[in-house]
Amino acid sequence: MTDALSPALLAALLFSAALLANAAVKFWLASRQIRAVAGHRAAVPAEFAQTIALSAHQRAADYTVARLRFGLLELLLSAAVLLGWTLLGGLEALNAALLDALGPRPLLQPLALLAAFALVNGLIDLPVALYQTFVIEERFGFNRMTWRLWLADLAKSTVVSLVIGLPLAALVLWLMQATGSLWWLWTWGAWMAFSLLMLVIYPTVIAPLFNKFQPLQDASLTERVTRLMARCGFAAKGLFVMDGSRRSGHANAYFTGFGAAKRVVFFDTLLLQLSPPEVEAVLAHELGHFKHRHIVQRIAGMFAFSLAGLALLGWLSGQTWFYAGLGVTPNLPAALGGAVPNHALALLLFMLAVPVFSFFLSPLMAQLSRKHEFEADAYAAAQASAQDLSNALVKLYKDNASTLTPDPLYVRFYYSHPPASERIARMGARVLPA
Repeated sequence: MTDALSPALLAALLFSAALLANAAVKFWLASRQIRAVAGHRAAVPAEFAQTIALSAHQRAADYTVARLRFGLLELLLSAAVLLGWTLLGGLEALNAALLDALGPRPLLQPLALLAAFALVNGLIDLPVALYQTFVIEERFGFNRMTWRLWLADLAKSTVVSLVIGLPLAALVLWLMQATGSLWWLWTWGAWMAFSLLMLVIYPTVIAPLFNKFQPLQDASLTERVTRLMARCGFAAKGLFVMDGSRRSGHANAYFTGFGAAKRVVFFDTLLLQLSPPEVEAVLAHELGHFKHRHIVQRIAGMFAFSLAGLALLGWLSGQTWFYAGLGVTPNLPAALGGAVPNHALALLLFMLAVPVFSFFLSPLMAQLSRKHEFEADAYAAAQASAQDLSNALVKLYKDNASTLTPDPLYVRFYYSHPPASERIARMGARVLPA
């Protein structure tokens, strides 16, 4: 009996140690960032002194620190919830309750388990989302959401999740049951097909449920952008302005879609903040990602990681210690004709446990992302203007209250984009006086 329990105990100890290390590293990094930002609050960095007012710099510092301090509370909450689901028996109790209510039905009960888990997790996350939106974002002037709009978004996102998520989850569970030991390969194929389909239908079917997308009306800007895309050999289905100001004061621009469904989307807040040459430079940066095939590389990376992850899950789902070590009973009752794995339990445990370990790969992923950003900046400098991109970056950092004095280690671990000073220096541009 002792030998049988040893692998499960080892798994539980390994998971606990990883979770503790995960939380400790995140807490340490956030504390470093808070000290770095607060410590430089009294003075604007020299290279930005003629462009960023001290009041704006201090607002950015206060905004950053407020988000980080709340993030520490989120960290504690998420660790407690994770422990509750796993080692403290929450997932086991939920599964047992659904077994009592529905019986050991091979597809319905696991599907209900996935849905119930998502519902409970969503309810736990609601207070966090509310505080972020209606307290932190509101305090610093970014929130444009009304309670009515927030509730409408919640209702729409719930319906979309049900309409898309339940059939997808049912398909995955069916594949796990029906396709034998290589179920993970079939599931990977279905997941990749779904991901590619979403790239096509999201811009035209799902996104318009939440935002209005109007064709870009500024004729001179349209002409400028069209010339830029022609120079870069990029074809898009349209240029659109999104009403981002309905929800937030933050600004952005992005490409969405895949293949012939690609479209360029500008937040209305971005067009208000930047001049046409600066908008062109920002768009040139985004085109740089396509020119260097960063999007294709990221999709390929997602495919590869998904395949490796599902292969790992395919092995783990057959190991009793994987379930027992994370606090759940591995099999459904013998009423089903023997020990039949509950594939929903395997999926949920894997989703809960993997981020604890994969977090330690964050610096590598962040470094690759920053490398891509530097390459896109260089492309923008060649196709448009390094100085215009520099001017746009400074305006966006100012208007979005992004700190100009991050902790270097925090940057290396978390930042997907290099700090403004590094980007501007790498382009050979200058920070011009306001």
